[in-house]
Amino acid sequence: MTRRTNARIAGIAYLLYIAVAYPSMVLSNRVTSGDGMAAKLANMALHATDVRISAVLSLIGCFCALVLGVTLYAVTREQDRELAMLGMMCRVAEGITGAASIPATLGLLSVATAAGASAPDPAAAGALGAFVLNQTWFIAATFFAVGSTLFSWLLLRGRMVPVWLAALGVIGSVVVAIGLPLQVMEWLPGLVTRLMWMPILVFELVVAVWLIVKGVATPEAR
Repeated sequence: MTRRTNARIAGIAYLLYIAVAYPSMVLSNRVTSGDGMAAKLANMALHATDVRISAVLSLIGCFCALVLGVTLYAVTREQDRELAMLGMMCRVAEGITGAASIPATLGLLSVATAAGASAPDPAAAGALGAFVLNQTWFIAATFFAVGSTLFSWLLLRGRMVPVWLAALGVIGSVVVAIGLPLQVMEWLPGLVTRLMWMPILVFELVVAVWLIVKGVATPEAR
């Protein structure tokens, strides 16, 4: 495919990723809410369809991450093949690690909806629920942040998109990459952990439209 085609596909993948990730997150938070693990499992059983929809949306998002890895590599490899390859590997790892959590969620749903002789012991179900629902998103998010940083840097260095836009991508990605470990260590207040995603969200929305409409400029010589 041409660089122009890859840029357009990347822009579409950015928008689709955002379009499926947000409702998936909202559904997931809603169906796993409750006071105590027993209430959370009961809520999952009550909203089993929503759990499945959230899983499908999450899987679509994982494919978007893979598509972004390949298309952004194709767009930026002329600037620096090794960094572009590393960025692609990070986005692929993001998609794979994100997809790896889906079977566990669907398995927990089958436990939550089991009845009669198939119903599990409440204590065992609670332990399984705690394990599945407390799985960290830190790994996939970190791969995302590092991959986004690398691709944004290559777009900036090659002047392939407006400098201010690529710089926003670099800054926003670095903020998330630094903030994630601090969040895991519980060194950041809740408001900061939410606000730190705003710059990268703005970048992805704007760069997606730019890639679809304008494409990318020919990279400048290194």
